[in-house]
Amino acid sequence: MKRQFNGAPAPAARIWLDGGLRDADSARVSVFDHGLTAGDGVFETLSATDGRAFALDRHLRRLAVSARGLGLPDPDLDEAREACAAVLAANPMEHGRLRITYTGGLSPLSSDRGDAGPTLVVALGVAKRRPDSTAVITVPWTRNERGALAGLKTTSYAENVLALSRAHEHGASEALFANTVGALCEGTGSNVFVVLDGEPHTPPLASGCLAGITRALTIEWLGATESELPFDVLDRAEEIFLTSSLRDVQAVHRLRGHGGDERPLPGAQGPVTAKAMRIFEERSAAEPNP
Repeated sequence: MKRQFNGAPAPAARIWLDGGLRDADSARVSVFDHGLTAGDGVFETLSATDGRAFALDRHLRRLAVSARGLGLPDPDLDEAREACAAVLAANPMEHGRLRITYTGGLSPLSSDRGDAGPTLVVALGVAKRRPDSTAVITVPWTRNERGALAGLKTTSYAENVLALSRAHEHGASEALFANTVGALCEGTGSNVFVVLDGEPHTPPLASGCLAGITRALTIEWLGATESELPFDVLDRAEEIFLTSSLRDVQAVHRLRGHGGDERPLPGAQGPVTAKAMRIFEERSAAEPNP
């Protein structure tokens, strides 16, 4: 089961909203939803192949953790599971990006939440296989490892939108952040691994990075080490690779610093990255809900 793919703009015809399936072109969320007016929401993105979502239970557990961290009521995970199954069944496709969004719901035009209850939306979009390697940039902005949202997968994504836009301007697909103390943290939508002396390392959760599902599985299956890493480790790493639900494991072949300097890396993938890619593909095919 080869699942490495990136999102494409084509949406599914049916989504889950307000407790049931709706036609995507007529489904509406209120303009007063707190997810829109205040970015008050959490979400999960899952890869789906032939109607089956990967690592669903892990994603649902993280959705609940993020909701609690944001002070939202615990999501009904049984409903979320039912919604995912219904959306996947209603929109047959070979590869897809399944998105679960859970927001503060109808609320005043302020930071205060209303009492109407949360909004749950599940939607599916067409996805295509991602390249085996990519280019990345670094950005001058930092992740706040001590912030209220550190480690939560929230819909407050404007910082990521800005950084990813800069990456695209330079022919890259991802941007990497340091945290406030100058340590390597994460990408806009991925975790980062570096290879030092032939061994894979990735920043610890204390750095402020998201507890990525693919990150956790790569640590477990590959035997990678969580290590405090200075940001300039990117300049001397033998290999760099990214992990995320839509990338799986993806090699980095070019790194551009925010000062404009560029560093080429192995044109395809180095031996450790190649091993990580192979192990992840084999294990994820054998264990669709690890």
